[in-house]
Amino acid sequence: MGPGGIATIIAASSLAVIALAVAYVVVRVGRLVDQAKASLDTFTKETTPLIEEATHTVQLVNGPLESINKLTTTAEKFATGLKDSNSTLGPIMKIISFVAANKKKKNNAAEEVDEEFGL
Repeated sequence: MGPGGIATIIAASSLAVIALAVAYVVVRVGRLVDQAKASLDTFTKETTPLIEEATHTVQLVNGPLESINKLTTTAEKFATGLKDSNSTLGPIMKIISFVAANKKKKNNAAEEVDEEFGL
């Protein structure tokens, strides 16, 4: 066995050690992947009921919110109608106020005249 044979044996053993190291790493990575899969399955099993419960809660909350939305829509329509009626009735209300004020002035003036003459 010459120097070339010894070099071949050293190279082969080094290659075997490297192959064993790579195999070890592959096995460890495989275990890591299995653990990650198990953790993900557990997480999914625990999270699914929580998501379903949250969805149910949101649905329960949406019912009253729709009622409130209807109420605010009705209030908005009422306010718009009131505004429109105010713009229509505004001049009429001014005339009525003017007439009422004049009537009150006439009544006050008539009372003053009655008091002045003792009637």
